[in-house]
Amino acid sequence: MSAEIRRITQTSFMFLLFLIHLQVSAQHYSEIKTNIPLDSIRLSDPYILADKTSKMYYMTGTGGKLWKSKDLKLWEGPFTIVETDPNSWMGKRPMIWAAEIHQYKGKYYYFATFTNRDVIIDTVKGNKIERRASHILVSDAPDGPYKPMEDETYLPADKPTLDGTFWVDRDDKPYMIYCYEWLQNWNGTVEKIQLKPDLSGSIGEGELLFKSSESPWSKERTEDGEIKPNKVTDGPFLFETQTGKLGMLWTSWVFGDYVQGVAYSESGTLDGPWIQEKEPITPPNFGHGMMFKTFEGKLLMALHSHRVGPNGNYIRIPNLLEVDDREDKIYVYLKN
Repeated sequence: MSAEIRRITQTSFMFLLFLIHLQVSAQHYSEIKTNIPLDSIRLSDPYILADKTSKMYYMTGTGGKLWKSKDLKLWEGPFTIVETDPNSWMGKRPMIWAAEIHQYKGKYYYFATFTNRDVIIDTVKGNKIERRASHILVSDAPDGPYKPMEDETYLPADKPTLDGTFWVDRDDKPYMIYCYEWLQNWNGTVEKIQLKPDLSGSIGEGELLFKSSESPWSKERTEDGEIKPNKVTDGPFLFETQTGKLGMLWTSWVFGDYVQGVAYSESGTLDGPWIQEKEPITPPNFGHGMMFKTFEGKLLMALHSHRVGPNGNYIRIPNLLEVDDREDKIYVYLKN
């Protein structure tokens, strides 16, 4: 091949790459939608940060994308905000579940569950368990980009953990509260682990807060027809009522229905003991909730509704419910 032909071929190849880049950029740009009503968004595990600095609501959840809104009614997105390290335990394209954004000491922290489907850590009762763990990324802005910090792992590599959330306890120390997934222990738990002051890693080992089997409201039926507490723990979220009562939202199942319950700490700290409410606080097929205050001071719960679509896939839609927290227990106002 002559030098002239080689130069033309290289030029043509570079031009082709440029066209592909333009096409990909245009596709990425076209994915951003505006003026989207909340009930038109399909999103599991919604988490909403009301950012006072920008006067903007930021919503994320499973899938790792971000939506923005000024009024909670019309939304813009989805934006890509996460930059993981392909050489880390997460792999090149980790699944992202139950993402949350927390503002703490001048920075924004992205708590999420990452799954590397190419790595199997255990096999229990015939089920292969993928490498999955709660992890934290950091950014200087609420809309990212969120990047890894100092520690490669926060929780043991041989245990599947998920749905990590954030709480600063009365000892003024930061903690991650997370679920140890039932797939390995067959009795899911909610646990805590202390974090470094800048949240860049964890300190010590996880400590048990409560087990799924302690719930009086979650239920499942065994193969022989026996009814027992459901084994799933999902979506913890910590809050304090106006009276200072420490509570925790968490979700499980009542047979085939995804339902949210609540527990309260007798000591007012993460150490509990945690007393489970006897009944769920949401209707069937509403769950994985969190609470936030609007810029006008109204307390709302964000959670997703959950139903099976015609093709058998779950359809999950973000919902907002008003909450009263003036007493030692919260009360949720259900939609008519």
